[in-house]
Amino acid sequence: MSEKAVRDLPESFSYVFAALRGVQAGGEYYVAMCPLKLIPKIFLFDEDEIPPDLRAQRALNRARIPEIAQYIVENPKEYVFSSITASIDGQVRFEPLAESGPRSNLGQIVIPMTAKFIINDGQHRRAAIEEALKERPELGDETISVVFFLDSGLARSQQMFADLNTHAIRPTKSLGILYDLRDPQSQLARKLISTVPVFKGLTETEKTTISNRSIKLFTLSGIYQGTRALLNKPKQARVSPQEEALAIDFWTEVGRNVPEWTMAKERKVSAAELRRDFIHAHGIALHALGIVGAALLAAEPKRWKDRLRALAKVDWSRSNTKLWEGRAMIGGRVSKAHNNVILTAAVLKRALDLPLSPEEQRVETHLGKRGG
Repeated sequence: MSEKAVRDLPESFSYVFAALRGVQAGGEYYVAMCPLKLIPKIFLFDEDEIPPDLRAQRALNRARIPEIAQYIVENPKEYVFSSITASIDGQVRFEPLAESGPRSNLGQIVIPMTAKFIINDGQHRRAAIEEALKERPELGDETISVVFFLDSGLARSQQMFADLNTHAIRPTKSLGILYDLRDPQSQLARKLISTVPVFKGLTETEKTTISNRSIKLFTLSGIYQGTRALLNKPKQARVSPQEEALAIDFWTEVGRNVPEWTMAKERKVSAAELRRDFIHAHGIALHALGIVGAALLAAEPKRWKDRLRALAKVDWSRSNTKLWEGRAMIGGRVSKAHNNVILTAAVLKRALDLPLSPEEQRVETHLGKRGG
């Protein structure tokens, strides 16, 4: 279609969006505000419309969509989405508010309905918006920002997809927990690091891994994961005041029965030394302790503190390879793989004279067959 033909199209046959114009890599792009109700209509997900060499990169993980959609539905006054990035194959016209000056980059873009769109970043957001609008159609007039790139023939889409995903950096788990004000279990984890004596001042709140020179001993993500296991809670589940108090009490008591943690708190030993020499200075220990704590609380709701004292007799030394190799360690390196967490929890359960769960017994049996 010629540019003149596009100009002659009535606006009823075009999409018209208020937009900002910018320049990247010598080409124009536009940032527009699109009503949510238009997102599913503009960005059709039809694999027949997508070139074969792009289809594999645009396969939806449909398991993610209900979770994202529910996030919108449950938080209509608080949800937030980053921009969708899309390529347009069509004759786009930008109409500036002024011929020169700053206002020359403000205006509206006119996109013919015959244009083709491909989402470079945001396919799951698009699908989730479609699902959420079925439950909350009143959100349809709200907007999401869309960054439009011009891409004749959609030739650059594959490289754009690769570039956007290659250079995207996800926040660490600890930082996500630190800033998540909605998840009750994130709130509990943040409270634990300010109320449990051994966690105070020894918790890394931004990184998921701790450097050798760090004075921190725990990570916020490790405390979060261990506490989820302790309370046996799914993600985003509410935490009662009684559960909160119990978690604080449990981790405080654990701290009393791991002498090296107290020594680190009192600066009698460095966190780096503990990470070098002990299993309990790694995230796998917090997770395993949470699993064991859940079993202990269920078995001994009244006497669990007395039973927990046996924890002080556990030899956590990494040099004790007869105990920890194949369990918390693989080839001398601490491993946080699922089976290693289970095997570490099994060691602690034996120390506290607790029965193994069927899964723990199965993994133990498999380890025995391998000669562990």
